[in-house]
Amino acid sequence: MADPAKPLTCNVGGQAVIEGVMMRSPRSFAVVCRRPKGEIVVREEQWRSLGERLRFLRWPFIRGGVVLLESFLNGISALTFSARQQEEEITDSKEGSAKSGPSALERASFTGLFIFSMVMALLFFKALPHFLTWLLGLSTRSILFHLVDGGFKILILVGYIGAVGLMKDIRRVFMYHGAEHKAIWAYEKGLDLTVDNVRAQSRFHPRCGTSFLVLVIIVSVFLFALLLRHPISDSGLVDNLLKILFKVPLMFPVAGLSYEGIKLSGKFRYHPLVRVLVAPGLWLQRLTTREPTDDQIEVGLIALQKTLWREQVVDQVSDSGVQVFATYAEAIPAIKS
Repeated sequence: MADPAKPLTCNVGGQAVIEGVMMRSPRSFAVVCRRPKGEIVVREEQWRSLGERLRFLRWPFIRGGVVLLESFLNGISALTFSARQQEEEITDSKEGSAKSGPSALERASFTGLFIFSMVMALLFFKALPHFLTWLLGLSTRSILFHLVDGGFKILILVGYIGAVGLMKDIRRVFMYHGAEHKAIWAYEKGLDLTVDNVRAQSRFHPRCGTSFLVLVIIVSVFLFALLLRHPISDSGLVDNLLKILFKVPLMFPVAGLSYEGIKLSGKFRYHPLVRVLVAPGLWLQRLTTREPTDDQIEVGLIALQKTLWREQVVDQVSDSGVQVFATYAEAIPAIKS
């Protein structure tokens, strides 16, 4: 049941990683994973958004691009950390921390993965759909071009998710994704953060990154149709190459508009029009989430409670580094203390 003494004080979002969950609140970045032998690894550090340093980056329609970039970087960092936990031998004590920051090799891997991810995203979600649409004989002057382009993006996205979802390890990541959503739902409803309360929640959430991607595609259709309708070059090939390049910086206003849409969908989630707009993203979450087990819910709860702990003591603590616990019961008192 809801506890009226526990008002919502901050927005919390997250991401599933390898055998774990990443959670981020306004002041905290936490990644919690289970190692192969069952130990729970907690990495938490103080977080400060670029929007806090440069206030204009918090303005509506600008903040969305910043959030997209920060989420992308944090996601790769969390995935790199979680992957390392599945390979390391257990050398940490329960009370101590093995490493408080990434090694030089991890930083190099992070940079390489970031560059590779950006290149692949541009190729498969920008260049490929655009050229497939052009090969159909459509002109960028027509809104039909951008509708078909968006349709190809949806097909590629769904096909990719469906393909990787056949892999056993990715299915487990999708289960942790469900655990993350359920934990956030319990928090947003003001419920006591217990495994039983979290288990009863929906694994679908309107503010999910999956829903955000769908909204980005929808917004991009109309923005690109408005801004890219005029030819840049007499050569069809050159014209389309240049328009693909122009789409890259245009992703920041697209992200800005989409982010405001996601924010409104969370605020007015029960409005009939909003329910229609978020429906495609929720449908896609049937592929990107699965029902989690109780031990996966435990990991999601620890990640959530660690970020909330930081929000309560933000002025009293410095970065907490990495901790290893044998059990869920052992980790929770340590986080609350």
